[in-house]
Amino acid sequence: MKVVIAIDSFKGCLTSKEANEAAAEGIKMAYPDAEIVEVPVSDGGEGYMEAFHAAIGGQLEEVTVRDPLMRPIRAKYLLQNEMAVIEIAQASGLTLLTQEERNPMVATSYGTGQLVADAVRKGARHIIVGLGGSATSDAGIGMLRAIIDTFAKNGRIYGQNSPTQSRWDDIEVLKDVTFTIASDVKNPLYGENGAAHVFAPQKFAIEQGESELVSISEREQTRPKVKGATPEMILRLDERAKKFAEISARHFGYDRSQMPGAGAAGGLGYAFLQYLNAKSMSGIQLLLDTIRFKELVKDADLIITGEGSADRQTLMGKLPMGILEQSGQVPVILIAGRISDRDELLNAGFARVECINPPDLPLEEAMRKDIAQQNIRQLFKTQNIYNFII
Repeated sequence: MKVVIAIDSFKGCLTSKEANEAAAEGIKMAYPDAEIVEVPVSDGGEGYMEAFHAAIGGQLEEVTVRDPLMRPIRAKYLLQNEMAVIEIAQASGLTLLTQEERNPMVATSYGTGQLVADAVRKGARHIIVGLGGSATSDAGIGMLRAIIDTFAKNGRIYGQNSPTQSRWDDIEVLKDVTFTIASDVKNPLYGENGAAHVFAPQKFAIEQGESELVSISEREQTRPKVKGATPEMILRLDERAKKFAEISARHFGYDRSQMPGAGAAGGLGYAFLQYLNAKSMSGIQLLLDTIRFKELVKDADLIITGEGSADRQTLMGKLPMGILEQSGQVPVILIAGRISDRDELLNAGFARVECINPPDLPLEEAMRKDIAQQNIRQLFKTQNIYNFII
């Protein structure tokens, strides 16, 4: 029996690798002779760089960059010959800030630009950028500013104004570099469905003890309590993004602010599309194509995937859906810490949908790494795995 395990991270709880290992251990306890293939996966957010590293090798480059509040930190990206994989959460991620520090009015994507610049200086000619988990809503202005500071002939720029396009045009080194942004976000840069209105509230401080990541029973709908994200702030962010897009469009003669994905990562998607002529792809699709997932699973008996919280939004291009779409005729089990809309998930084609947590387990306990690992392990240890296949 061959089982392929490709579980997304349980955000705030388990990495993809940790979740995979727990499932594999449970299966091995019940079926010692099973052939198990563990595939670290990510849809462009946390763990994307590590997933590519496991798939294609290369070296992890570590550099000093600026975090969303311009403090120096160490961040990594993957370099494999002339290809680099950058996970923007390494330099501009929400997890780099305490809950009290979260504020997209001031957070900057400058550090992501420093990662891009370092990769280019070290010979990268194709750069894949995972756009998940950002703390910023600056339309990529910080990222562009860092690139200008590194490469523009006219020196550094300061202040809160948009990057000077004439200085951008001086940057010759980027003309031979191609970019692919990996994101499943389809939102435009601005407007009622844009980055500020849809995503900025998630980037303000949330009350301690609340989480949008994992809840226990199917009736429980835990959501973060947002502090400080007033309608006025959202409008200011949206207007700032719109003005930047208008200025940029006048300079370049085209406007990509309404393209699907422009609103990803607080507008970083727009900056890559408009200024760096990036191609946009589904994050999970790009990864699965790279590792030849269809070939990997064609002789498998079972695929196990999962995420922290599974519901009808899972069907809107999230990682488990990408796994299901490339599964062929192989049954796919979906596991999660919280499950809603079970019938819709089953109707979409998942063979089984299983919650790893007992219904009476407190949320704070479920969020503990050791508890989550044990629950995943126990799920596959105690149940007849052939029941999942039937």
